[in-house]
Amino acid sequence: MRVWMVLAAFAALLGCAEPVPSSGAARIIATGDSLLAWNAASNRSVVSALEKRLRATVVDRSVVGARYHYVLPISGSLGLRIGSQYAVGRWDWAIMNGGGNDLWLGCGCRKCDAQLNRLISADGTSGTVVDMVRRARADGARVIYVGYLRTPGQPSMIDHCRDIGDAYEARLAQMAEGDPGVTFVSIADLVPHGDLSFHAADRIHPSPKGSAAIAARIAAVMR
Repeated sequence: MRVWMVLAAFAALLGCAEPVPSSGAARIIATGDSLLAWNAASNRSVVSALEKRLRATVVDRSVVGARYHYVLPISGSLGLRIGSQYAVGRWDWAIMNGGGNDLWLGCGCRKCDAQLNRLISADGTSGTVVDMVRRARADGARVIYVGYLRTPGQPSMIDHCRDIGDAYEARLAQMAEGDPGVTFVSIADLVPHGDLSFHAADRIHPSPKGSAAIAARIAAVMR
């Protein structure tokens, strides 16, 4: 686990959040963790695929290994703290994800009630995630919050996170129900039973095919 954390931090620092253009021409921002950032080096990430579908610029601030509750100041300011990724602006859309690393790396997906409640309350009205969403809504942006992939019919090193992940996403859906400007996009049913083609070799992150499929679901909401 510690080795993974070091590698994730190193990868994140190599691929820091994309700068926000000063022109203000870009009207879509993306924040989050490796679900969005994976495959960025080959220009086949979720955000890259979304840009191609929309034929629009998306400012990609997502970073591999990012968490909401991250305490180190320097690497946190470079994007490992998701709250530092968002930039105030005249955004039309904010694409968001995150929270999985807080539950997996923060408490091992076990005895995580305190961490889960800190991220988002049971009724979806308070917590770090809700605060982040409200920042974007205050700027006039419509928010799309994206859930996480599953591996139906195949084993994964994060299988034990399934129950806490389901509980987390139920709260995200509850949050979205309370604001017509927020949409929760579930991708829990995206992968067909036994199909490994939507995942990278680690069976956690999306393959380029998976990234493109996630982008298609996001684009369908935006259209």
